[in-house]
Amino acid sequence: MGSVIMHNVVSVDGFIADKNDGVGPLHDWYFSGDTQLTETGAGDGDGGYDHSEGGGGFKLSRVSAAYVQPVWDSIGVIVMGRHQFDLVNGWEGRPPAGDHVVVVSHRPKPEGWHPGAPYHFVDGVKAAIEKAQELAGDRVVAVSAGEAGGQILAAGLVDEVAMDVVPVVFGSGKRFFGSFDGQQLLEDPHVVIQGNRVLHLRFKVRRQC
Repeated sequence: MGSVIMHNVVSVDGFIADKNDGVGPLHDWYFSGDTQLTETGAGDGDGGYDHSEGGGGFKLSRVSAAYVQPVWDSIGVIVMGRHQFDLVNGWEGRPPAGDHVVVVSHRPKPEGWHPGAPYHFVDGVKAAIEKAQELAGDRVVAVSAGEAGGQILAAGLVDEVAMDVVPVVFGSGKRFFGSFDGQQLLEDPHVVIQGNRVLHLRFKVRRQC
């Protein structure tokens, strides 16, 4: 069974977006280099979706690309919350990485929405992770940070926390761990990579004895 990794780009003060879901300069490093990032996600074949929102794709620094590409290649399933799904309209049924997307939601998939897309709507975080691990097999389950991610961490279902830390202070906004207000010890980072305007960090979650 593959690892469950909670991941997102984040500001120095712990925000993944402002209060209006704007990301400001958080994603600038995706376009600051000359090394193309290859998307590996599945889709429903009804047309492409520009995840870069600029038409040129993601072009990272060589250092960041050498870290990010294997991470994207390792992903089997993305788990996201309903708010993120609605915000991007599920990337029009074409995830940037992985073969499936599991959406944590009390509401079903929108009627008529990309019927061939490999998206699964699951009520509850435990059931969502069980479904994601079933679909992912030995590959990674990538959990998007935010409210759903914080709930999954609180349920003890996250193996690692991965952060791409951008040198900006937001002051307020949407928190990396959502409304999670507990305490969770992490191990010392086993990945520390300095990119161009981003610091890549990964921490294993310390389990209670």
